[in-house]
Amino acid sequence: MAKILIYGAGAIGSLMGYLLSQSDNSVNGTIENVALLGRKSHMEKIRDLGLQVSIFETKKHLRFKYCFADPADLRSSDFYPDVVVICVKTYSVPAVCEELKESGLLQERLKDAVFILLMNGMGNREAFDSLGLPDRQVLEGITIMGVRFSEDGVVELKGKGKTVVEEKIREDLRRFMAKRFLEKGFEIEFAQDFKEQQYSKLFANAVINPITALTRRENGIVLSAALKRTVQALIREAVAVAATEGIRREEKSVLEMVYSVAGKTAANTSSMLQDMLKGRNTEIDSINGYIIRQARKHNIDVPVNEAMYELVKSATSSDRLSAKKN
Repeated sequence: MAKILIYGAGAIGSLMGYLLSQSDNSVNGTIENVALLGRKSHMEKIRDLGLQVSIFETKKHLRFKYCFADPADLRSSDFYPDVVVICVKTYSVPAVCEELKESGLLQERLKDAVFILLMNGMGNREAFDSLGLPDRQVLEGITIMGVRFSEDGVVELKGKGKTVVEEKIREDLRRFMAKRFLEKGFEIEFAQDFKEQQYSKLFANAVINPITALTRRENGIVLSAALKRTVQALIREAVAVAATEGIRREEKSVLEMVYSVAGKTAANTSSMLQDMLKGRNTEIDSINGYIIRQARKHNIDVPVNEAMYELVKSATSSDRLSAKKN
């Protein structure tokens, strides 16, 4: 049995806590193989009332033995994780690295743990490299699921998709994670072509996230005929950048994929729109910002991605200013 720490148990992280929980290891219905580390108010609610995970028409109520509000809580516990799944926003990675360094956990109970960076965007691994961990201990993953943080203690699945992790994970951990996902009716893949799949998600995110954030509309707005040229240009630029990293895709197939994702998740509120509506930072730097940075390295013009990036940055600043005035 693997012990899993979810570091950043928000919307996606809380769902992962459920998916990786081992019910036959629970004591009086309390999950002991998964620990959650997240925002204090969310952790307190879960300690008091449990975690509610709404999966379409079904509601799951889960009790966790271990709920931590900060690394100090983990260090004072008897929980020693084999795997740490990092589910924070991409802009929080540097802060997480500092938190881990200062906590002393990397020299203690986390010194042999495998870290899985399960996040949006690109460049997360490079940011995490500041910890100096061996390559075998750090993997990346992506998940194609829409999860809404309804309130403290409650998350809601809005769109079901697969989770993909790099194939180099240890065989025992691979079997454990695959079994947990399968028994709950979810799909997980350990991919040799992980970079290809990571770019597929980047293509979709680079179109859907900024457009929905700027228009304040659900994902289906991407299918609007009025936005066709904008969508095509975003994809054309992203495909050109991907080619510099050895990812060769046809614009037409990428366009079809993005429209398919937007259609299947038409009623979803993108994570970037959710962040903007709540006055929080967005992950634009690791999505369109990543495309821009890579483009500049290779002298590729990406004017539409630059426009999206600048507009989201501007809109986020304006929203914060309005919030302060109110």
